[in-house]
Amino acid sequence: MSEMITLDGKSLTLEDVIAVARKGVHCQIAESAVCDVKASRKIVDDIVNEKRIVYGVTTGFGSLCNVSISPEDTVQLQENLIRTHSSGFGDPLPEDAVRAIMLIRINSLVKGYSGIRLSTIEKLLELLNKGVHPYIPEKGSLGASGDLAPLAHMVLPMLGLGQAYYQGELLSGQAALERAGIQKIALAAKEGLALINGTTVLTAIGALATYDGIQLLKLSDIAGALSLEVHNGISSPFDDDLHTIRPQSGQLATARNIRHLLEGSGNTTVASQQRVQDPYTLRCIPQIHGASKDSIAYVKSKVEIEINAVTDNPIICKDGKVISGGNFHGEPMAQPFDFLGIALSEIGNVSERRVERLVNSQLSHLPSFLVKHPGLNSGFMITQYACAALASENKILAHPASVDSIPSCENQEDFVSMGTTAARKAGQILQNARRIVATEIMAACQALDLKPENHRLGKGTQPAYDMIRKNLNFIAFDKDIEIYEELNKASKVVESEEFLASVEQAVQLSIQY
Repeated sequence: MSEMITLDGKSLTLEDVIAVARKGVHCQIAESAVCDVKASRKIVDDIVNEKRIVYGVTTGFGSLCNVSISPEDTVQLQENLIRTHSSGFGDPLPEDAVRAIMLIRINSLVKGYSGIRLSTIEKLLELLNKGVHPYIPEKGSLGASGDLAPLAHMVLPMLGLGQAYYQGELLSGQAALERAGIQKIALAAKEGLALINGTTVLTAIGALATYDGIQLLKLSDIAGALSLEVHNGISSPFDDDLHTIRPQSGQLATARNIRHLLEGSGNTTVASQQRVQDPYTLRCIPQIHGASKDSIAYVKSKVEIEINAVTDNPIICKDGKVISGGNFHGEPMAQPFDFLGIALSEIGNVSERRVERLVNSQLSHLPSFLVKHPGLNSGFMITQYACAALASENKILAHPASVDSIPSCENQEDFVSMGTTAARKAGQILQNARRIVATEIMAACQALDLKPENHRLGKGTQPAYDMIRKNLNFIAFDKDIEIYEELNKASKVVESEEFLASVEQAVQLSIQY
C-alpha cells in the first residue's frame, strides 16, 4: 500500500478509500489537477465580476434560484448556506465514514469542474491529513440535491464552526483547528455549494459497506465449507462441470472457492443410494452465495465510478459554459446500495439456516445444541434465536429505500433518491449478517469437536478452524456459561484481517470467476 495517495479525480480505487479511511494513509493533490482547479475558479470569478446570473453563484438556492444576489453578498451567501443546511440529526458517523467522505469530496473537487479555489480544497485536505474529523450526524439527507445536511456539517469546522473530533476528543470546530494548528477560512462565491452539493456521504458509507461486504462473502464461503465438513457434505454439487453449463460468474467463483477450501478433506462424501442429496443450504451454496457475489460486483463497479465523478451543481465546463443540471442526484447509487442490502441480507438468511442445522440434533446427529449434557445445559440453543432475530431484522432493513421520495424545497426538488438511507441500511445489514456468519463459524468448530469420527479438514477449512481454536476454546458446557462473551470473541476473530488472511494463504478466494 502506498504511503501517500495522489488525488487526480480519476484514479481513486475502493482499496484507496479503505487505506485513507481506516489506515490513516495521507493524500496529496496531483500536480495535473492544479491547473484545472485554478482555471475553473477563474471562470467563477469572472461571473461574479461581470454580474452574470448563474445559479448558486449569484442567485439563491433551490426554489430561490430566481432571487439575484449582489456581488458584495456572494461571500455571505455561501456561509449562510453552510449554517442553515447543517440540520442533521442522530448519532455521529464513525471516523472511517467521515474520512471517506472528506477524501471522496476532495477527489471530486480536484477534477476542476466545481469552481472552487485550490486553497479551499487544500484546507479540507489539511483537516483530513491532520486527523481533524468533523462531527457529522448520520441522518438528514434525501440523497438529492446531494447530501446537503451532512456535508454542511463537514464544512462547519473549516469555518471555525460546528464540532470536530481531534485525537479522540470532541471539541468545538475552532478548538479542533487550534489544537491541530490549522487556520480557519472564509468561503468565496460558489464554494459552499461546491462543498455540499454532491453524493459524497451516501457514496462513502456505501463504499465502506461494499468493501466489507466483499470480505463477508468470502467469510460466508468459509462458513459454508465448515458446515459441509460437519455434515459430511456431498462433494459433487461443487464440480466445475455442473457450473460451467450455467456460467454465472459468482456461482462459478463460489463453487471453485468451496472446492479449494475442502481440498484434501476427509469429511466430504459422494452421493449414494442411502443419501442422494444434501439440503439446499449446503447443496446450493454456489447458487445462493454466487447471486450475492454478482450483485456486490455490480455495486463495486458503480462505487468506483462514483468516487471519481463530479456530483455537484452547477458544473463549470472547461470552455466557460456553466450547466445547471442534476449530477447531485443519488439515484444511480441508491438502487445499487439497495441491491447491496438485499445481497448481504441473503447471506445472513442462509447462514442462519445452517446454524439451525448445526444445533438441531435431528439434522446434525450431534448432541442437541452442541452441548455434552443437554437438558441441564442449553449450549448453543439461543445463539440460533439471536441469529434468527438478526436475519428477521435484515429482511425489514432490506426493503428498498430508493422506491421512496418526498418532495422538498417548495416542490422544486420534487423527486429525491433516499440513497443515503439505502447506504446506511446496507451497513446495518452487513453488521447483522457478519454476526450470523461468525456464529456459524463458531458453531461449526464446536460441532467438529463433537463429531465421533472427525477426519482431517480441508486445505482452507483447517486454518479457519485453527484460528478459531487459537482464540476460543472448545466449550464443553458441563456448566452453561455467559455465551455472549464467546460470541463476541468469535466476531472479533472473524472480522479481523488475520482470519481471512490465514485462510487465503492456503486458498485464494474470489467473488468473481
